[in-house]
Amino acid sequence: MTAKRTTTSPLPTTGLLLIGMGPGRLEGMSVEAIEAAARADVRRYEAYTALWPQAELDALEEKIGPIEKVMRPEVEQPEVLFDMANASLVALLVVGDPLQATTHVDLQLQAAEAGIECHVIHGVSITTLVTGAVGLSNYKFGRQTTLTYPYGGWVATSPLEVIAVNRYQNLHTLALLDLDPTGEGVGHQVPMKPEDAVTSLRLMWEKLGDGLNEMAQETALEAMRFEACSSLLKGSIDGLVVVLCADMGTSEQRLSTTTVGELSALAGGRLNSLIFPSQPSEVEEKALLRWK
Repeated sequence: MTAKRTTTSPLPTTGLLLIGMGPGRLEGMSVEAIEAAARADVRRYEAYTALWPQAELDALEEKIGPIEKVMRPEVEQPEVLFDMANASLVALLVVGDPLQATTHVDLQLQAAEAGIECHVIHGVSITTLVTGAVGLSNYKFGRQTTLTYPYGGWVATSPLEVIAVNRYQNLHTLALLDLDPTGEGVGHQVPMKPEDAVTSLRLMWEKLGDGLNEMAQETALEAMRFEACSSLLKGSIDGLVVVLCADMGTSEQRLSTTTVGELSALAGGRLNSLIFPSQPSEVEEKALLRWK
């Protein structure tokens, strides 16, 4: 069996381009990505999973031409995008790497089903950037998660369960922070600040503790999740070590090693993410000390 080529060159005259913008500045976007976006007839900027600084977005627009923002409904129900892609070359610009979110993988699959040629141009993702910047081994990261706002009073415990299971297996956790207090992905983004993250984590901790005895334990995975959550809850949420990663990949990038209890005192940045280290090695421990 011959492996299929996934190169983006040469570009078609019609179709869909999924273009990774990198983490947050024009200089971090590849030459290939900029040139492809400039060649597109239509440019759309997906603005609900992450955001670029407006000044950087303005600079990009000056370089490649007009860009129009789209939100979650336009991407998850891509009929309009596909109609344009049948007659022109459409670029969907995505912060980071376009295939780090399952929404865009699904879009790629839908395009194939619709007979639309789809090319991917990868970009630097937060998932690779933070591991190198912080100094923790990427081999020791488990499943990543997103800390969400308590939508309408509803509190999701799944992010805390992911952290618990990773720690149980001696794996670090990257937690992205929510952009949308409504959970609808239609605009009005309010990127989560450190103090918002602390509020959400404490609510998750309380709810997880209240429902622990009702957690299913029928399968081996369910039993492990129960043991992991039980182990985590024996400690204190405020005592968990966490690394605040602010504005990664930009000139304002900052790292701070602290605890959940002290996290609210940090200002953070425009966009933030958190790393919850498990049991660091000697080298990792020294790396984390740099950010205290």
